[in-house]
Amino acid sequence: MSLPKELEVLQNFFVKQPNPLLGVETIQVLLFREILDFTVLRTEDTRELNTVITPLSTENDENVQRVAFLGSKQKAVESRQMERLLRTAANEADYPIEECYLKDYLCLECPRCALYGGTNASASKTTNANIKHRVAYSTAFSLAAFEQIQQTTTFNGISDLTVQTGQTLNERISVKPATIFPSIVTLHSVTWKELILMMKIILSSHKYGAESRIGGDVRNTVVGITGGWEEFITPLEFTMELNSEKEKSLSAENVTKILNKYKLLLANQKKSVILSPEQVDDMLKFISGFEIDKKFLTKAYEDVRAYRDVQENSKAKKK
Repeated sequence: MSLPKELEVLQNFFVKQPNPLLGVETIQVLLFREILDFTVLRTEDTRELNTVITPLSTENDENVQRVAFLGSKQKAVESRQMERLLRTAANEADYPIEECYLKDYLCLECPRCALYGGTNASASKTTNANIKHRVAYSTAFSLAAFEQIQQTTTFNGISDLTVQTGQTLNERISVKPATIFPSIVTLHSVTWKELILMMKIILSSHKYGAESRIGGDVRNTVVGITGGWEEFITPLEFTMELNSEKEKSLSAENVTKILNKYKLLLANQKKSVILSPEQVDDMLKFISGFEIDKKFLTKAYEDVRAYRDVQENSKAKKK
């Protein structure tokens, strides 16, 4: 399969096939994770939201408390979404694949394992070497302050017999709808096929948080894409720039302006590209309409097998 013309703008930052020895080719996908239902972003049994103190903006050192959307929470949802997407697409295309699921049985032979990494600590029957991750997530920080976006909901028990409210059962502290978390997903040394898979996963993941069975709806909107020999920007810098009094805009044009500012800080400026808002839109339209058919799956899985062959040959040479 040849590189689609819609992805040629990033052609210098793709690899021909995944390799255990990573290069510096880096693609960053900037997005807004917009909360559309009450969402619980916590990790502790205290039921408190994860929060952190940061400067208000790049121009204002005033401290502000923000809700933290941990990278591990973003990764967990999107990694599982890729596993489901691959399994469903393989079933529809009648393409046989190895059983693979988190966290007890990683096949270490599929595009999900090749991107997100895996170890032989799982119950996988393979005895091959571990796989490094090539997808990186960082903590995303709420655009608004904690006080503006948190809400506590009280739950009461209702008797089936009397249909009356009993004592309070619990409290749920959550993030309000319409809260925005500027976020970044960073891809290292990926193929164009892997970019398509990752973009489909980002766009199709909608449930996040600790209690997604009764909330946690999120809409991921891609607002910027960069290619380079290094990362352009971090989520905290992204959030602080968007909070700048001069740049207080969530438009794609403003995101591009912010990225051009950070391009000046790169060590390899001539080895970098920032997609325009129009190029981002065209790429998203192409990827959304791209079909994961048997031909695509065959090539994607062949790439992973080639990756594993390189590992095995390297291990054999060392013996």
